[in-house]
Formats: sequence, C-alpha cells, structure tokens
Amino acid sequence: MSTRAVLEVIALGPEDAVAAQAGGADRLELVTDMAADGLTPPVAVFAGIRAAVDIPLRVMLRKRDGFAAGDTGALVRAAGELRAAGADAFVLGFLGEDGGPDLETVERLLAELDGCRWTFHRAIDHAADREALRKQLADLPGLDTYLTAGSADGVDDGLPTLVAEAARRGEPGYTQRLMVGGGLRLEHVPPLRAAGVDAFHIGGAARPDGWTAPVSAQAVRQWRTALDGRP
Repeated sequence: MSTRAVLEVIALGPEDAVAAQAGGADRLELVTDMAADGLTPPVAVFAGIRAAVDIPLRVMLRKRDGFAAGDTGALVRAAGELRAAGADAFVLGFLGEDGGPDLETVERLLAELDGCRWTFHRAIDHAADREALRKQLADLPGLDTYLTAGSADGVDDGLPTLVAEAARRGEPGYTQRLMVGGGLRLEHVPPLRAAGVDAFHIGGAARPDGWTAPVSAQAVRQWRTALDGRP
C-alpha cells in the first residue's frame, strides 16, 4: 500500500522513547504502571520524554485499573498539569456501569484539554455496544483515533470486527482513524493492511525481554519494516 502506516509505541520513560524513535516509531503513548494496563505518568516523566525525542506524544489520562473513571477531579487536575507542561495530545476512555461511554467524565476532561487531539482507547473493546459508543462520541472535539483490538480478548479474536470497521471508514461514527493494538502480532499486519488499516500500536511487542526491560530499537525496526512492506 502507498500510505505509510503510523506506528505508535508505548514508552515508560526517556530510554524507551529514544529507542522507539530510533527504530522508526511515528508516535509514542506515554503511560506508567503497566501492571494496571497503563496509567497517567508523572509530569516529570512526560517532560523527560519530551526533551529526549521530537516525535509526537500522546499521554494517558487514567488513574485506576479498569474503565471506570474513579476520581474525576484527580483526572482533570492531571490533565491541567500535563497541559501546563506542554502536553498537547492525550489518550482516554471511560465506561459507565451500563457499558456505555461515561460522557460526563469525558466531557469534563475535554473542557480541560481545550481542543487537543485525543485517542479513545481500548475501553471500546469492553463496551456494551461498539457502534452505539462510536455514535455517542462522534462529534466530540479533538477525537481523531480509536485504539482497539476489535475484542476484549485481543486481535486474534477481534480481527473480523477490525476488518469490518475498516471497511466503514468515513461513515458517521467511523471518521476517526482505526489504530489496532492489543495482542497484535506481525502476522496480523498483512490482513489488516489489506483491509486498509493504517495505524498500529505496540507495547510488549517492542520489548522482547518483557516489561522490566526497555524498548528494543531492533524490535521496533522489525515492525517498521513490516508496516512499510519491505522484505
């Protein structure tokens, strides 16, 4: 395909960020505490990464494991502190008890973000109704990406959903970029690229020695090569 695919890599600190950029990452998702599937990093970590690399960064807004918002005030304060430190793009997503989007929390955060671009993350994979969620979020300011595996169980299970959603790109509720992540492996790339998917997100796949080791530039470069269709 002629369109260069976006490769986003999870970074926990400056060492990860430098290796990811060296390997060909286009963008970083900044988090802490992967034991809780990624929470908001300290402002100092954001600042250190921002000083270390010059590629775009998206910062996680999430204070607890799971997809309930918890302390919304703490989230809003964190967003304000990160904005003041120079963060200009974010990752967030919360569900209510009914499995639909927690619009009250999302809208409070968006008021603080004041037009910043943002990704609705894998909460979509745990929603009661994916299509209804997309329609409810469709007109929110700044939303330009969904990070999804197509299923709560990962890309293996979600591949048919991802292919079907990619085919709907441009329809109401489907204008945002589809970024695939969550159990993503290299063998998933050809069918996803053939379906028109042009954004990919990796975390553990960039760390062959596990989450206690830093990002491997070589592992990221392998993904860059696969996405670019080079032998």
